[in-house]
Amino acid sequence: MQHSSIHWFRKGLRLHDNPALLAAAADCRRLHPLFILDPSSGRAGANAQRFLLDALRDLDGSLREMGSRLFVVRGCPEEVFPHLFHAWGTTRLTFEVDTEPSARRRDAAVAELAARHGVEVIREVSHTLYDTERILALNDGKAPLTYKRLQSLLASLGPPEKPAPALTPEHLRGCRTPCQLSRDADYGVPTLEELGQDPTEVGPHLYPGGETVALARLDALMERTAWVCSFKKPETEPTSLSPSTTVLSPYLKLGCLSVRTFWWRLDEVYQGREHSQPPVSLHGQLLWREFFYTAGAGIPNFDRMVGNPICLQVDWDDNPQHLRAWREGRTGYPFIDAIMTQLRAEGWIHHLARHAIACFLTRGDLWVSWEEGLKVFEELLLDADWSLNAGNWLWLSGSAFFHRYFHVYSPVAFGKKTDRDGAYIRKYLPVLKDFPAEYIYEPWKAPRAVQERAGCLVGTHYPRPIVEHGAASKRNMGRMKAARTRKGNKSPKKHRASPSTLPPSRLPSSPPGTEQEPPASPSVAESRRKKPKAEQR
Repeated sequence: MQHSSIHWFRKGLRLHDNPALLAAAADCRRLHPLFILDPSSGRAGANAQRFLLDALRDLDGSLREMGSRLFVVRGCPEEVFPHLFHAWGTTRLTFEVDTEPSARRRDAAVAELAARHGVEVIREVSHTLYDTERILALNDGKAPLTYKRLQSLLASLGPPEKPAPALTPEHLRGCRTPCQLSRDADYGVPTLEELGQDPTEVGPHLYPGGETVALARLDALMERTAWVCSFKKPETEPTSLSPSTTVLSPYLKLGCLSVRTFWWRLDEVYQGREHSQPPVSLHGQLLWREFFYTAGAGIPNFDRMVGNPICLQVDWDDNPQHLRAWREGRTGYPFIDAIMTQLRAEGWIHHLARHAIACFLTRGDLWVSWEEGLKVFEELLLDADWSLNAGNWLWLSGSAFFHRYFHVYSPVAFGKKTDRDGAYIRKYLPVLKDFPAEYIYEPWKAPRAVQERAGCLVGTHYPRPIVEHGAASKRNMGRMKAARTRKGNKSPKKHRASPSTLPPSRLPSSPPGTEQEPPASPSVAESRRKKPKAEQR
């Protein structure tokens, strides 16, 4: 039978290692590659939406080189598909498996619609190294809660599958895509303006989206064999003015780069050479990704506190002023504010920078719920991957996986470890650029004469600290200890903090674990037996 196929792109925005796309092209007389822009899905901001549109334009261009094209439709999939099935005479629908709960519900609804319309459905695993359902089944239907447990399960499965061949014109021989130019207005890739975004609000275009850029970036990195083999994630620098890691995470998030392709390219480099090992190696980073994907697939309500069986129930404060100051980069702590400024402008920050600001918002200083931080990351990060985002916020807030809550990132000392002069702060907070190194991390301690020479008066041009770190972190350690010893597991209510007076800011409008990548976490019981000792990093 010669099929009329729709391949539904969601993630997996690539032609390489896309088995569901190959399935669509097999025994096919007519192919419609489709992407649905669902206005009800996600919180992505302007930078993330630009990255997505880059990826869609790149994918459309690659398909056009083969005589096909991408059809972009706006709407809810459950409403879009019945019309397309009829209009295009569809007999087969293919797509990549998505493990996110909301995606599984969506896909189940679409599969039911397809069955009612007599459309065959083919789903293929290619967004993860392994089929998460197989991992969960091996673990009695439960998500492994430590990295070591995941490794032991994967050992029984063997290495990940090799990538599927990239789509070529040969695959499309005898397969036609209606590509009339008149349809471009109906099915073309929209602009940012058409999505309701202001193009002037996007930051510098440092990381263009798309498969072409992703593969070029991967090729360039794989040529640095010594760097690849010696890579240890905890030894990279959060304050580096250019990225000290791969910055492939945004491309993995949307599937512009196949994780299996990345894994096996690394394997080629490792062959015959000494190299770092998981969890700190690049292979180890991909296994962390697998760890959180499996957790997200197997743990109910993984992205929230209430109803999440592994999440510590904490009486977080409801303090909109503190949350707003953190989000807008005006906490009065230059290292924290510089990170938040980079995040807003560029859409990417180093993983240890994420650690610092997540700890500051939650158990370190502000005692604001990690769910609020998760929402901000969903909006601002190019690589805001649902499972990784939730898993890292659970970890860094001390709510799950990580129980050494007395390990706190200092908003002053931590940045100094790799950038004593404050070059990172000077780049992202130019209002502070003329402060001497002695005061760049704590400008409120500078004598007024020093502030005047720097052209920045604290409390006028740059805010004073919204909390005193030493007192706040000590208080929060006590609250975290109380949460861990509280009997029962009742869902607490948020407490509205007493109003704080935030000084007016006149600033220009301009994920996981500990300082070492997280080892298998000790049990809560073990944490309780150990006497907590405050540690400032």
